[in-house]
Amino acid sequence: MNETVKKGSLELKADVLVIGGGPAGTWAALTASAKGAKVVLADKGYCGSSGATAPSGTGVWYVEPDKELREKAKASRFILGGSLAENSWMDRVLQRTYENMNRLSLSGYPFPVDEFGNPHRRSLQGPEYMRLMRKLVKKAGVTILDHSPALELLADGHGVAGASGVQTQSGEPWRVIAGAVVIATGGCAFLSKALGCNVLTGDGLLLAAEAGAAMSGMEFSNAYAICPTFSSVTKTAYYSYASFYYEDGTVVEGAGSKKGRSVIARNLLAGRKVFARLDQAPEDLQPLLRVAQTNFFLPFDRLGINPFKDAFPVTLRLEGTVRGTGGIRITDESCGTGVPGLYAAGDAATRELICGGFTGGGSHNAAWAMSSGSFAGEGAAGYALSLGRHAAGRAPVGLSSSELTHKKVRPAAGSRAQEYTAAVQAEVAPYDINMFRTGERLEASLGRLDRLWKEQRGQEVELTAEGVKLRETAAMTATARWMYSSALARTETRGMHKREDHKAIDDNQHYRLISGGLDTVWVKPELSAKERVLS
Repeated sequence: MNETVKKGSLELKADVLVIGGGPAGTWAALTASAKGAKVVLADKGYCGSSGATAPSGTGVWYVEPDKELREKAKASRFILGGSLAENSWMDRVLQRTYENMNRLSLSGYPFPVDEFGNPHRRSLQGPEYMRLMRKLVKKAGVTILDHSPALELLADGHGVAGASGVQTQSGEPWRVIAGAVVIATGGCAFLSKALGCNVLTGDGLLLAAEAGAAMSGMEFSNAYAICPTFSSVTKTAYYSYASFYYEDGTVVEGAGSKKGRSVIARNLLAGRKVFARLDQAPEDLQPLLRVAQTNFFLPFDRLGINPFKDAFPVTLRLEGTVRGTGGIRITDESCGTGVPGLYAAGDAATRELICGGFTGGGSHNAAWAMSSGSFAGEGAAGYALSLGRHAAGRAPVGLSSSELTHKKVRPAAGSRAQEYTAAVQAEVAPYDINMFRTGERLEASLGRLDRLWKEQRGQEVELTAEGVKLRETAAMTATARWMYSSALARTETRGMHKREDHKAIDDNQHYRLISGGLDTVWVKPELSAKERVLS
C-alpha cells in the first residue's frame, strides 16, 4: 500500500499498526516495513507536522564510534539521573542513533557543513526532519491515517491485535486489525500550551495500561521548562546564556536553567516576577542562535524585544513526561512491553534506560525516539510475521476502560472534557504540589485524582471528535495518578524527583519504580540490570 487515507469509514488489515506519527512512530514504520511487514500508521494530528519535534530544532545525542567519546557521553548525565541508566542500553542507543543520523544524511537531510566540508550531525531542524520522515514513510509503502487518534486497543487470545479510533475531520470511525502494535504517541504535557505538545495527553500510556502493560519511572515526570510569559516556546537550553533579575533589576541569586529552576519557581510561588536576559551569549554566537531556533525568537521580534539586551518576564511551563523520563515499561531489547504484540517507543516509553531520573531534554530524547522506534518496529514486524496462520481471521475485542458508543451522549462531551482537564491541571501544574513534593500534599492530590478517575470511569464516550477529548482527560488523569503514586513511594530525592520531606538521596532506594493499574494503582520496585547482576 502506498496511500494516505483521508476520510471515510475504514476497516484495514496490516502486519504492524504504529500509533503516532512523530520521530519514534515514523522510524518504527520505516523499520517494520523494511522487515517486510505491511504497515499502517495512525496519527492523532498530521504526520510530519504534529508533536513536540516538528515545530522546532533539537539537539541529538550523536557521538562518533570512539570508545573514549562514548564513555564520556554516557557519563555526562549518569549521576544527574540518580545512577539509574543502564550501560548496555546507552551503548545500543548511541550506536543506532549514529546509524540513523547517517541514514538521514544519505536520504537527503540538509545537515550543515563546517569549513572543511564535514557535516554537523548533532542537531535536527524539526520541520525539515519530519517533512523528510513523512516522505520516507510514504515511499516505503506505509498507509498513513492522518487526524485519526486511537481510542482503544484490540486484543484476542494471541495478544494485542490492532486498534480502533475516529477520524476527527470526517467524523468516521476506523479500525485496523494488525499482528502487532507500536505505541509511539509521545508523552503527556497536560495541555499546558507548551509548543507542539497540544496532542500529547498520555493517550498511549492509557492504551498500554488497559492492555495490561506497566509504567516505569513515573515519579520522574515533573519537568518544567523556562518560557517567556508571552510565548509557548520551551527551549530551556537557551537560558544557559541567561541572567535572571527581579523587577527592580537586582539579580535572582541561584536562578539558572540547569540548576536553579527551583529558585525561579519559589519566587513565582511567592508572587514575585522573574525576568531573564540572554546577556551571557557572546555577540558572535547570537546570529547562530537565531538560525538554530528561529521560532524561539519570533515572539520577541513581534513585540520588539531584543532578548540579548532587554529583560523579559518568564514563567515555568509544565512539560510533564515529555521532558521527563517516565513512560511505558520496556521489558526487552525490541522495546516490548511484556504484553504479546505490544511495543512502545519514544516519549511514550520510559527513558530511564538511558537517562535515569533526570530529564532526557532534547538530545537524549531525540536519540531515544529514533533508536527505540527502530527497535520497536523491528520487534513488532518480527512478532507479527511469526504468527503465521494465527494472523488470519482474528476477531479481537476492544480494551477501553470506558464504554465507547456511536450514540449521542448527554451532557455535551466538550464541556465535560474541559471541566476534567481543568481539574487535572489543578493537581499537576502547581509548583508546590508537583515540583516541591511532600507526602502530605501528594496524598491529598491523589485523593482528588482518584475521585476524578472514578467519575470519568463510569461514563460513556462517543466515537466522535468530542469523545476523543474525554479519552484525553482520562489519559491525563491516569498519568497523574501513576506519577503521584510513584512519587509517594519514592521517599527520597533522586534525579528530577524532589521530596521536601526527604531531601537526601537514599542508597537503599537505588531501583526503578514500576507502576500500573486503573481503578487501583500499584507501585513496586524493580532492580536495574546492574543491580540484578550484583545481587
